[in-house]
Amino acid sequence: MNDKGMSRDRAGATGARSVEMTEAAGPDGAPGAVRVVTINRPSAMNAIDPATMAALLVAFEEGGRAASAPAAAGAARPRVMILTGAGTRAFAAGADIAALAAMSPAEAGAFSELGHRVVATIEELPIPVIAAVNGFALGGGLELALGCDFIFAADSARFGLPEVKLGAIPGFGGSQRLPRRIGAARAREWLYTGAVVGADEAARIGLVNRVFPGPADLMAGTHQVAAQIAAQAPLAVAQAKRAIRRGLEQPLPAACRLESALFAELFATADLRRGMRAFLEKDPAPVPWERR
Repeated sequence: MNDKGMSRDRAGATGARSVEMTEAAGPDGAPGAVRVVTINRPSAMNAIDPATMAALLVAFEEGGRAASAPAAAGAARPRVMILTGAGTRAFAAGADIAALAAMSPAEAGAFSELGHRVVATIEELPIPVIAAVNGFALGGGLELALGCDFIFAADSARFGLPEVKLGAIPGFGGSQRLPRRIGAARAREWLYTGAVVGADEAARIGLVNRVFPGPADLMAGTHQVAAQIAAQAPLAVAQAKRAIRRGLEQPLPAACRLESALFAELFATADLRRGMRAFLEKDPAPVPWERR
């Protein structure tokens, strides 16, 4: 699937386009079903300064509003988002060190809070977000990827939280999300040593879902999976995301009760009736989901 349709840019402090958004139609022709957010500072290895982080917040807040908006003829309503970095060298090589070096403790705290807000916004979206990682995903770059539903990587990707080499620690949730993704003991080793690992090792330990042989294959494969997600019932996908995210925060019995409640809610939707009717009637045509 090729990006087409809308293209919008979010300007950084210098007026450069630090974050770019593009859209592609879904497999059923629905406009804007796949929205791509690209960190667009390739000359700086897509390092994240406060202006870029603020632009990411706007991009994902807009995506959430569009995904939740009432149906309107011809309106773009994303069903899945992709987060990636421009160029071939980096997804995001971390926070912008030049910007960090000039910060006071209060400014650093405000930047950290902004980063936490961005990652939490990604996690709370009613649609899945896939991180497509080519090159370096270090520090804040990995922290952004950890907020996504899952990570795909090119074989050139490198992952790590090397902040201790600078006298710092992760500031956007990495010390909390990485242990939940790969286990506390392995995360401790990463954080204490500043280790950087390759894509194959990241896949072996469960940080990355799939590894692709190069950036072109990475984006083609990511778009293919995004199209598969966009073809499913949007309300059901949203409930599945909600069940996993909220359920992981609860003891298993409470999480199973949550699943039952979310399962039952879908039986009040027109989409469930439509989908089950199509199955029983063996209708091979794609189901025209109504999101209600």
